Amino acid sequence: MLLQVVSTISNSSLLQPGFSLLNFNGHVFLFGQKGWPKRSCPTGVFLLDLKQDELKMKPATFSKDSCYLPPLRYPALCTLRGSAESDEYQYIIHGGKTPNNDLSDKIYLMSLVSKTSKKTTFQCVEKDLAGDVPEARYGHTVNVVYSRGKSASVLFGGRTYTPLAQRTTENWNSVVDCLPSVFLIDLEFGCCTSYVLPELQDGLAFHVSLARNDTVYILGGHSLQNNTRAPSLYRLKVDLPLGSPSVTCSILTGGISVSSAIVTQTGDTEFVLVGGYQSENQKRLVCNTIVLEDGRIEIVERASPDWTPDIKHCKIWFGCDMGQGSVLLGIPGASKQLVSDANYFYILRCKGAEEDKEEEVAAQICSQPVAEDPGDSTPFEDSEEFCFSAEASSFDVDENDTYNEDDEEDESETGYWIICSASCNVDINTWVPFYSTELNKPAMILCSSGAGHWVHAQCMDLSESMLLHLSEANVKYFCNEHVDLNKGLQTPKKLGQLKKQPMKPLRKKAARKLTAPVKKSFLRRLFE
Repeated sequence: MLLQVVSTISNSSLLQPGFSLLNFNGHVFLFGQKGWPKRSCPTGVFLLDLKQDELKMKPATFSKDSCYLPPLRYPALCTLRGSAESDEYQYIIHGGKTPNNDLSDKIYLMSLVSKTSKKTTFQCVEKDLAGDVPEARYGHTVNVVYSRGKSASVLFGGRTYTPLAQRTTENWNSVVDCLPSVFLIDLEFGCCTSYVLPELQDGLAFHVSLARNDTVYILGGHSLQNNTRAPSLYRLKVDLPLGSPSVTCSILTGGISVSSAIVTQTGDTEFVLVGGYQSENQKRLVCNTIVLEDGRIEIVERASPDWTPDIKHCKIWFGCDMGQGSVLLGIPGASKQLVSDANYFYILRCKGAEEDKEEEVAAQICSQPVAEDPGDSTPFEDSEEFCFSAEASSFDVDENDTYNEDDEEDESETGYWIICSASCNVDINTWVPFYSTELNKPAMILCSSGAGHWVHAQCMDLSESMLLHLSEANVKYFCNEHVDLNKGLQTPKKLGQLKKQPMKPLRKKAARKLTAPVKKSFLRRLFE
């Protein structure tokens, strides 16, 4: 196993915990960037190009018949093939977090339409689901199984927000494990069926799932209810007859106590497990080889790479499967600020040097997901870790056409946790919702003074009715510090025009005196 430092990553601020990678024909694409997409790449999907230890990004486009796809972090993601032997495939994307920390319950299918040296086009389709539709979640897994010439998606695990009926001010933003139900999804017809299996007692998240033919193996994971990382290992076997499908579960021995681990495939039936956490305060530096054969799984320990001192002593780490036996690992930098170079990255090659040369791994592959920002969560909070799934069957870039984040507007000053004014008392560690419309972030409003800046509505002592009025009305708002200045700069109101008084009508007697001579002259001319 060879560990290599990635010296430079352009726009690395987009490579934050929770993103995913899609590998189409050896070309790797970033999905689930941090923050909302900007005008330089409205799709939020980038082609990744690794050359000479430098990672560059090129925006990708969507076809006209594509649906909208938000940048989802921590989704469940896997490949879908027409059959187990098919070479053509598309990606299934389910759930995940939006940049506003809202959870998605939608499922998408993404496929590659065209790829040239100048442009890459995808098609993204949202599938309608019916029946036992899985609730919105993140940190779960999805796999595709094949049985009797048919295929189905198996979804399991994850976390979701506390139900609204159970929320209080203290636990408003809390998450809970999803119920340990197994969902079978027929993507052709959109039918969902849930199965409650007695072997699955506790909810799990950030586990590892591997699929081969009609079997899914679930390894490790973290349970919030018990706050444990049990060395669990489950085998789900799916049968897809002409009638009702069936799912059975078996508890196996030889599991591993790990959460948020990374798996990369090194052979037809061989995988390598790297990284993750074995306890709340301890990273897992041991690596394992996993071999899947029909109806059997074998997990053995293997030699670990020579970890650098930075990796050994860092509090958190995260990583992504690069495909073809390589893994992209990241550790936070010394600075806790959200700057573009906050993370340092390494490439771990799990194959031998000769195989790496033959396949030219470094020039063709890239990563999977990651863990939350160091400043946004506790170091080993599994709710902010990343999980993934893998299947056992499963960069020509224009140098002048890469994404440049410097071309975008600086949005760091519009963050939710800024010090908006001298009297600002909003703290990320102590904040609780104040308005009924708030969920995970404080409500903010734009002050129109100068170039404009954002302030917290609560710090401005705005009532909820006033906040709703300002959000609906087309009026300018000025914060408490600039409202007096704005009044002083206003021009005086224009005085209204003076009304002209109409002339008074003549009295009747005066009118008669004027009309009598006129009548006499008229009669005189008539008889002459």
